[in-house]
Amino acid sequence: MKIVLLGYMASGKSSIGKRLSKKLSMKFLDLDDYIIEKEGMSISKIFELKGEVYFRNIESKYLKEILDKEEDFILALGGGTPCYANNMDTINNADTISIYLQGSTPTMIERLIRKKAKRPLIASLGDDKIPEFVAKHLFERRPYYEKAKTIVKIDGKTKKEVAKELVSLLN
Repeated sequence: MKIVLLGYMASGKSSIGKRLSKKLSMKFLDLDDYIIEKEGMSISKIFELKGEVYFRNIESKYLKEILDKEEDFILALGGGTPCYANNMDTINNADTISIYLQGSTPTMIERLIRKKAKRPLIASLGDDKIPEFVAKHLFERRPYYEKAKTIVKIDGKTKKEVAKELVSLLN
């Protein structure tokens, strides 16, 4: 079983993925961490030195590399991964269970304002600019996210509750 978690920044892909991996005794992989390891530099450094086009190309390459592995795993994608290089088709054609952790715009805005410092994409934005940024991003990305085989709503739920819901969904 290959489980792929996708969704917007701060939707809980990594933390829920880690909880799920413990509950299901499966290996957990984070695509961003995999890229950092392979490239020997942080995501923000790759963007800064080589640009977004380079990043999106290697992101797609490493995604395919992971999906080609024989083992079972839970994979957390980057927030933008589903939106480039036909990655959602690649994921859904790779015999995976793709799950969109769907948060409403207000939920995502609230979470991102709280954790802004840890998010290079929005760290420089004033709190007043975040709602428009998030709303626009979610609008653009939703059609890609909604190609997931399963959608799980995360509004008003703790990460523990979402992980529990996913376990019962998968069993």
